[in-house]
Amino acid sequence: MGGGGELWAARERATTSAPTGGLLEVLGVAAVVLDDKGRIVFWSPQAERLLGYSADEALGAYAARLMIAEEHFDMVVKLFEQVMSSGEGWAGVFPVRHKDGSIKNLEWRNMRLLDDLGDYYALGIATDQETLRKVERDLALSVRLVDQSPIGLAVFDTNLRYVAVNDALVRIDGIDAAGHLGRRVGEILPSVDADAVEMKMRRVLASGEPLLDHEITGRTPADPDNDHAWSVSLYRLDDVGGRVIGLAVSAIDVTDRHLATLEIERARHRLALVADASVRIGTTLDLEQTARELADVAVPELADIAAVDVLDTVLRGRPSPDNGPAVIQALAVAAAYDTVAVDAADPPGEPARYDADRLVTRCVRTAEPVRVALLDDDALSCVARDERAAALLAKAGVHSYLAVPLIARGEVLGALDLKRARNPLPFTEDDTLLACELAARAAVCIDNARLYRQQRETALALQRSMLPRKPSHLAGLQVASRYQPAGSAFEVGGDWFDVLPLQGEKTALVVGDVMGSGINAATTMGRLRTATQTLSRIDLEPAEVLRHLDDITVGLDPYIATCVYAVYDPREGRCRVASAGHLPPVLVSAQGTPRLLELPSGAPLGVGNTVFESVTVDLAPGDRLVLYTDGLVETRDEDIDVRIQALVTLLGSADGSLEEVCDLLLRELRHPSEDDDVALLIAAADGAGRR
Repeated sequence: MGGGGELWAARERATTSAPTGGLLEVLGVAAVVLDDKGRIVFWSPQAERLLGYSADEALGAYAARLMIAEEHFDMVVKLFEQVMSSGEGWAGVFPVRHKDGSIKNLEWRNMRLLDDLGDYYALGIATDQETLRKVERDLALSVRLVDQSPIGLAVFDTNLRYVAVNDALVRIDGIDAAGHLGRRVGEILPSVDADAVEMKMRRVLASGEPLLDHEITGRTPADPDNDHAWSVSLYRLDDVGGRVIGLAVSAIDVTDRHLATLEIERARHRLALVADASVRIGTTLDLEQTARELADVAVPELADIAAVDVLDTVLRGRPSPDNGPAVIQALAVAAAYDTVAVDAADPPGEPARYDADRLVTRCVRTAEPVRVALLDDDALSCVARDERAAALLAKAGVHSYLAVPLIARGEVLGALDLKRARNPLPFTEDDTLLACELAARAAVCIDNARLYRQQRETALALQRSMLPRKPSHLAGLQVASRYQPAGSAFEVGGDWFDVLPLQGEKTALVVGDVMGSGINAATTMGRLRTATQTLSRIDLEPAEVLRHLDDITVGLDPYIATCVYAVYDPREGRCRVASAGHLPPVLVSAQGTPRLLELPSGAPLGVGNTVFESVTVDLAPGDRLVLYTDGLVETRDEDIDVRIQALVTLLGSADGSLEEVCDLLLRELRHPSEDDDVALLIAAADGAGRR
């Protein structure tokens, strides 16, 4: 048997360089084989490390004499004989002597072996008791933690298939432990982006770097109707030899945290949108532009299609009825993409009648939001104005509707009308709150623009009503005139002109400009024009007329005005001209040569105690006198002298009729969006009535 023992020892020595690892390596399990006489015939390297004896020292020796203290000798012999005779194994802790003389308590497992020749052997497997107890404690703790942890835990092999799950993960997934084994993430959780999850799992397997607190969302068989969020952490598992054996995954349901985070983000988004709306809405006092700004803010943040509707009665300045149909004008329509739903909307600026059963009518009549989360055919017919519009909305895929009232200063102006088609989510209560906030902010801007338009139209009507009609006949003089109000986004000013027939076939030519804008400026202009007409009848010198106008304007404090007053006498072919702070007239000779008249400009009307002077200017047949207000030449980015010179140059090349010259000057010098109005008067001497 000694030869057999040597062969086993040789085999064992040949494998000592092979890689080792795993739990047995941690435990340091030693194997010892005895023949039926109790001699050692097999001695593993672990036995050598555990007890200190080399294979050469141990093989062939009687085990009891080598390893057992004298006081335990008889007991060991008796146990050996019992195992060999009965074939029953023995397990327990027994003290063993180390080569250095120390005693170590080893955990033993002994059993009888039978070889192919019919000979019996005794196999003893031993490990250090302290090491074993530590491993047992660690294992018990691990099992207890895994089994009772509220955190879902799973172990995957290197092919990313489940090999173990705990009860918590079973509850999370709604699939029992056996149903997990051998399957991949996508097979257990089909609603989760499995490709992205497995990509991260492979990255952890390759690098060994754990992935901590990575959030994924989806649905599980445990709760198939609701989305959940989980915080997932991934750890690579290596054995004691460093070999990758799999992946550990922990999952914690953080749906509440996820929803809270989403709500915070939604709140931030709403605040950002409201702040953006405060900047983008109401940049001008143009009513349509303000409505377009509101519609553009709502799309696509809130809706795919948005319309800003205003009650026709509000636009006309009339009280709106409390019930019945509603006549509405769409001021603006916006869409996030090309869609036939836009064709279902009312064309901007055209009144449309909505019956009492329409949702937008209910919104403006009750001053309350109207929301239909999911539209059916009946609801669509209550959204659209008619059957054609309802069919277009259905074709566009409109599935959710929201209308919120536009309320300013306690009055319902109209509604913000919102629809969703490509956006799959229905309108929610949060959407309603956000839409109401936008509508509340925009309504004030819309109302300001509406009131401004009414005031501007009133002022413009007043001013136009006070502008003169063209005289039927003027002695020796032809005239052409233009009045052009300020651009639509600005106030009406106080510019005016007048052509007044006087005694002795004379004609007074007047152009003036009241500082300021609006109804008050137009009213002041009317007073000065009336005063000018009255003064002209008593045949005063131009300077005297301006002096009286100055006294009148002082009484209209705080208004100030500029004015140029000229009286043409066709018999003498001359003009007497005086100026009160006004821009100099241009005299264009019959040969087409223009020049600025050098007049004592004087102070503007309203300053008081000002001395004005009259100047005589020859006006030969064919000569033209051009009077104008500063709105024709003044701009924000060019010097006034440069602009006046541009006027003079343009007049030098203008050879058409008086009407054509007026159009030319306005076309070349005046921009439609300028913020000042223009009065322009051109008079040409025709030679009639001369002595």
